[in-house]
Parts: sequence; structure tokens; C-alpha cells
Amino acid sequence: MEQKQPILHGNYYHIYNRGNNGIDVFLENENYYHFLRLYAKYIEPVAETFAWCLLKNHFHLLVRIKEKSEINNEELSYSTTEKPKTVDPSRQFSHLFNAYTQAVNKRHNRTGSLFETTFERKLVSSEKYFQQLIFYIHNNPVHHGFVTQMSLYPWSSYETVLSDKPSKLKRKDVVELFGGLENFLFYHNQQQDLNEINNLIIEY
Repeated sequence: MEQKQPILHGNYYHIYNRGNNGIDVFLENENYYHFLRLYAKYIEPVAETFAWCLLKNHFHLLVRIKEKSEINNEELSYSTTEKPKTVDPSRQFSHLFNAYTQAVNKRHNRTGSLFETTFERKLVSSEKYFQQLIFYIHNNPVHHGFVTQMSLYPWSSYETVLSDKPSKLKRKDVVELFGGLENFLFYHNQQQDLNEINNLIIEY
């Protein structure tokens, strides 16, 4: 079995996974809403989010895992009743996916695993990769033919970046990374060469 690299505090990661054998993991609108509610419960206390996208049979997240000193233990939620002795970011993601699987199984009268084995994680080590990944994640629904332009897809962080509504998304940091909102829009409206980050992305 492939040994996954540990998720370490202070690092940036592209987190992704897909349905077991490629099955759909989001079967109706309520599933998307519920995943985001669980994400807020389990992940927001331990990570900052820079981009995300939920598609029918897979998802992508771009996060920075908070340093231990940044985490408020009182905000943490677990899928078990026993409080762990240390905060384990990988375990928090497992809590999210387990809780979501249980909810979908109950709601749709199914059993068994929903996602493929342990979720994938890729360390993001440069600003250029970071920028390209944000584009890749936002462009995913266009790439897979769900919509013709990013702004038409409701289950990604693209419109949140453009909005001024309150959000936990690190919107200001994302805009600054692109050198302003105008440059963010310009970059997202161009065809980007993603060959350099092939090792950081996945095709479903």
C-alpha cells in the first residue's frame, strides 16, 4: 500500500479525492451544501482555504495547514467522542470524509465506502505552482464540460473571490497573489499552460 506523506503544520497542500471506482459523490444540491457545512466544522479550525471546487465525482481543495499555535482547540470538532491528545490535520480530513460518507449513505440508502482509499495530498512548494493550481481548480468545471465559463459553476470558490460577502476563504491573499482583482480575472480568462504542474494535478 502506498504510504501517503504526512500533512504537516504550516505547509500548503492540494487535497483531492474521487468517488470509489469513479462513482458520483455529490448526488443532489443538498450533498454539496452538507459537504461544505462539514468542511467548516472539521477543517476550518485547522486550515486556511485558498481555493476549492466540488464536482460530481471528485473534489479539489487548496489549503494551508495552520501552525499549532494558530489552532484554537476549543473550535475543534471530532467524529469520535474521545478528544485526541494532539491535533492531527490528516485525521481532521478523515473526520470530514467519514462524516460525509455516513450522511450520504443514510440519505441515499446506500452502504460501503464512498471515496477511494486515503485522500490524495500534494505539497505546494512554490508561488507559481500555487497560482497555477488556483486557476486549475477554478477551471475544472469548464475542463470537464459542466459549464462554458467558470462564473457559471456554483460549487467553487471562483465567485467567492469576486464577491465582497463575508467568507472564510483567504480572498484577499488570493487577489494579492495575482496582483489585484483585474489581474486575477485576466489570468483566469487566458488559456494557461499547466504542463509544469502535472505532478500536482489529477485527471478524472
